Amino acid sequence: MFNQYEIEIKSLLGSVEEAEKLRLKLRTKDDLKELGRHSQLNHYFIAPADLAALKEKILPLVPAEQKELLEKILNEGRNYSIRTRDADGRVLFVIKASLGDDTSANGVSRMEFEASIQKTIEELDQILLAAGLEYQAKWARDREEYQLGETNITIDRNAGYGYLAEFERVIRDQIGAAAAKADLVALMADFGVKELPQDRLERMFAFYNEHWRDYYGTDKIFVVE
Repeated sequence: MFNQYEIEIKSLLGSVEEAEKLRLKLRTKDDLKELGRHSQLNHYFIAPADLAALKEKILPLVPAEQKELLEKILNEGRNYSIRTRDADGRVLFVIKASLGDDTSANGVSRMEFEASIQKTIEELDQILLAAGLEYQAKWARDREEYQLGETNITIDRNAGYGYLAEFERVIRDQIGAAAAKADLVALMADFGVKELPQDRLERMFAFYNEHWRDYYGTDKIFVVE
């Protein structure tokens, strides 16, 4: 078993023109790897205070080598973000727990777990609902992925948000979180993009969660300052 922490910073690009500017800047780097594009459905859930039923129902579906890590997160984590994902037909169960004062859904520093599940996303959703979870919101996005050294970079077109970039490092030790974030901030400055402030991101997230049925599966965009 190993712990995995993601240090991730988002930048709101908004328009297709700003997304193209970032793409062009990325492609000036000789060591950039373009990993491809895919579409995702992400279904977010509100977790009950007691996760015993979820643990009972999800553990049998998880590959044996991942069970210990999932149990650790379920037993020791807090402020969970739980979602199901369909990425071009590959179905995942994803759970994230916050580090420090960040939220698990959108925070910069998080512990994360994901596992492929041999179900459709609808079937997996029903298992989570039967375990006492409730839908928070459904999201759809088109994602393009890049790798630059140790940094993963994505450009997403999200219903409601428009274009959003994410710069991410995955580390094995929480001690390195601050240094990894500083590296990401410097890299983003090199590309001319700025961090989306956490308080604005939380307002955007809350607005979408309240109105997701108006945006899910559409090209509509809202602006929340």
